[in-house]
Amino acid sequence: MDDNLGLRALVQQFPRPGRVELICLRPVRRVTPVTAESAMALAGRGLEGDHTAARAPRPGSSSKRQLTLIQAEHLTAVAALAALAQFDPLQLRRNLVVSGINLLAAKSLFKDRPLVLRIGSVVVLQVTGPCEPCSRMEEVLGRGGYNAMRGHGGVTAQVLVGGVLRVGDDVRCELAVPAAD
Repeated sequence: MDDNLGLRALVQQFPRPGRVELICLRPVRRVTPVTAESAMALAGRGLEGDHTAARAPRPGSSSKRQLTLIQAEHLTAVAALAALAQFDPLQLRRNLVVSGINLLAAKSLFKDRPLVLRIGSVVVLQVTGPCEPCSRMEEVLGRGGYNAMRGHGGVTAQVLVGGVLRVGDDVRCELAVPAAD
């Protein structure tokens, strides 16, 4: 019997779907982001209207940081660790704020069992890793802001299947469907 069989089943179990709480577009680097009620996710690029999607993809390569997501539940932790009563989540410059689902758990532990995030009925993302904070967090959150964000910065993702996503859409983690040959 495979000792990992139990773990393989456990990592696919999520108690409920999450929810898109905020969509943030960053038209230009270092400019204040804007919110949107909906956005077009472009396969292999990111969100239309965001500076990351505006870059032409290099032939034969795909950026692992097409989209960034952060858990709404982590915003309270970041505020507490930065000694702030609250702050505007737009300051963190993540594309999506999602509640109700552990985004870090959406990165598969097993290469042969990849997980994806399905947003609404069409958009499919693959979590590619953690979204580490940058030095700008000191400007945004004050002294110690960088360390307040460490471990709470969210995740990066690639857009596998594009489409419209909206505030209020369900976010589900599921096994990836193998590509047809």
